[in-house]
Amino acid sequence: MTRIIVGISGASGIVLAQKAVRKLIAMDHDVCLVMTQAACCTTVYELDIPCRGPEVFCDLSFTAEERKAITTYHIQDFGAPIASGSYPAYGMLVVPCSMTTLAAVACGIADNLLRRACDVSLKERRPLVLVPREAPLSELHLQNMLTVARLGGVIVPPVPAWYMKPKTLSDAEDFIVGKALEALKLDNVDYPRWKSG
Repeated sequence: MTRIIVGISGASGIVLAQKAVRKLIAMDHDVCLVMTQAACCTTVYELDIPCRGPEVFCDLSFTAEERKAITTYHIQDFGAPIASGSYPAYGMLVVPCSMTTLAAVACGIADNLLRRACDVSLKERRPLVLVPREAPLSELHLQNMLTVARLGGVIVPPVPAWYMKPKTLSDAEDFIVGKALEALKLDNVDYPRWKSG
């Protein structure tokens, strides 16, 4: 069983986080979950889930069985284990990743727990995958992505694979989540893949 940190920032695409957490649990991983207040607002808007605080998303979105594999942390809890490099986490996924969070990670700004956990992942050379959600991308956004990539992070834009001929939006989301988890270099990531011929 591997411990994966999942950060959820306030960009559009909260369903990708929801699906990623469920997929990680199905793959028998423990999940450390931290989300920003803006992510709570996006959750209310996009998923129609009432949200009363940064850790409530987990309690309201997942089954009782799924919650057993999730530990939630408040966004300002700098005493949380995931704020330390000595905590044995395998890696971290930020999905969706806002441009504000991307910029903070690129500059080493660790002013909340999500950003601190990203900073820890980079300094400890652990897998860090960001799923940035914005369009169009400015030169500054692209520069920040390049900076994070040069620091060892992996950028996985939420781009559908039309060649897979998805029938529904959910099919496209499943592909994006699979690509993001594969970028963490986890074993046995099962998702639709290209098959020639």
